Amino acid sequence: MNPRRSGSSRIQMRKGAASAPAPLDASGQEPAPGDYAAFLRATLPRQPSNVVSHRLGSERVWLKKAGARHGKLRYHLMAAIAGLLRLDVLKPVPNPGGEAAIAIEARRLRELGAAGLRVPVVLAQQPDGLLISDLGESGRATVVLQERLDQAAAAGPAALLTVWREGLDAIAVVHARGKYLSQAFDRNLVQCPDGVIGYIDFEDDPGETLPLAECQTRDWLSYLHSTAMLVRAASPQAAEEHWHAVLASATPEVHDRLTTAARRMRWLRHLPSGRRWGRDTQRVRAVARLLARWHAG
Repeated sequence: MNPRRSGSSRIQMRKGAASAPAPLDASGQEPAPGDYAAFLRATLPRQPSNVVSHRLGSERVWLKKAGARHGKLRYHLMAAIAGLLRLDVLKPVPNPGGEAAIAIEARRLRELGAAGLRVPVVLAQQPDGLLISDLGESGRATVVLQERLDQAAAAGPAALLTVWREGLDAIAVVHARGKYLSQAFDRNLVQCPDGVIGYIDFEDDPGETLPLAECQTRDWLSYLHSTAMLVRAASPQAAEEHWHAVLASATPEVHDRLTTAARRMRWLRHLPSGRRWGRDTQRVRAVARLLARWHAG
């Protein structure tokens, strides 16, 4: 697992530090390899950051500690935007933070893992902390899809769209099993050493407030939001073919919600394009333009 953000030139919303894993913690007398509960109890009180990688025997593991509860202001603002557009699918799902977020992530990881999806394994859990496995293997690390997209973009449109399609396919696999992600941004999809795309970051659960079709629609819109600027700069026409090919397996309810979102977001394509208006404005504008093109009917 690598729950960090890319260190590329793109400006990102960050929950962790740099994209490279934190230094392995080899200090102190650690519990015996495989004694995950003891390791969690011993390490959690002395871990300064919310998410840190550690070495336990030959394993790399990740320890997540309960953080401060998140403020509600940004959720009110997003809710206002969703209300203006009359799009329930855009309503924010608050991340409760603290012990509630730890419980949600553990539950969601177990649910998705039971469905055969590639997610970190919950090794140990207590109310204020969670120990999970790394998605790498045999010393080989995962690669965040966001980083692969940035690298592919430098190689040209064909390379970019090949990697972008992998993200679409990975989301479709989740939906085919009747599940959904939490924040299906490119930074939360990781390529494992065997080539399979894994999924990370489940501190909130849209399914607690939204029906399945809206949760799955949110996945598509989240992925598009994080990648639309690259796609528009590459080949929107070729990307459209990938988009509709993958969405052919989506339910009619998801198709309807995407079409509605495209129609109601159409006016957002006229948002100013200058950098001084901020990255989020540029992203929303790019999403609106792509959806208007891809769902013109």
